[in-house]
Amino acid sequence: MANDRAVALEDARRRAEGCQACELWRNATQTVFGEGRPGAPLMLVGEQPGDREDLAGHPFVGPAGRVLDEALAEAGIEREDAYVTNAVKHFKWTARGKRRIHGKPNRQEVTACRPWLAAELAAVGPEVVVALGATAAQALLGPAFRLTQHRGEDLAGTGIAPHVLATAHPSSVLRVPDPAGRAEARAALVADLAVAARLLA
Repeated sequence: MANDRAVALEDARRRAEGCQACELWRNATQTVFGEGRPGAPLMLVGEQPGDREDLAGHPFVGPAGRVLDEALAEAGIEREDAYVTNAVKHFKWTARGKRRIHGKPNRQEVTACRPWLAAELAAVGPEVVVALGATAAQALLGPAFRLTQHRGEDLAGTGIAPHVLATAHPSSVLRVPDPAGRAEARAALVADLAVAARLLA
């Protein structure tokens, strides 16, 4: 069974490398597929690769990834126990001087990537799925989902996994300008991940 999952995941990864279902592939360096072991009990779903992830070809390796790693550790979750991916597999950006500025994926782009996310969910078979940010939550739970209303809740019965919950994207912690507010945002992220840890236990 584990081998079947690994084969399915590798097949999806290989097919996603040539995906041109929307226009984002034109300006992206590469497809950034999810990473982790088939059968991982936890799946973390972010929005899309950032600048660092686009260049490296790995999810959550930039500044937001560091915030996520620290928050996971504080919540008592090993990153190795999680499969980490994004709802959208190509980096959407606009140029501002020499910098590439993140752009929010639209519904068409999220929908175009839905088959890859569905393939990952089927191959990994997680017990708990955590959507990181509103885009990821809506990709999983539909456009009517409101993160502000359901943050940190155990959304059982979705058909996605036994347990699904949504929290803020780690990058939102980095965008808080003042140190006190940033610490509060980080603590809220850790608290939501601690809910996931309890569900895993």
